[in-house]
Amino acid sequence: MIEFELPAMSCGHCVTAVTEALHEVDPAAGVEVDLARKRVQVESLQQRERLARALSEAGYVPA
Repeated sequence: MIEFELPAMSCGHCVTAVTEALHEVDPAAGVEVDLARKRVQVESLQQRERLARALSEAGYVPA
């Protein structure tokens, strides 16, 4: 399980954008978003750096 803290994530639209960005990298990824804590957990075979890059490109730079 890979976890990211995403300070810029603040609404339902953000949750959708984060989920879509991660699924573009790994369509089979398991994504759990905790909007209140501004965290996302990802179950994926992709490397952490690749997932972090996808989040950053979507505008949600991991802290």
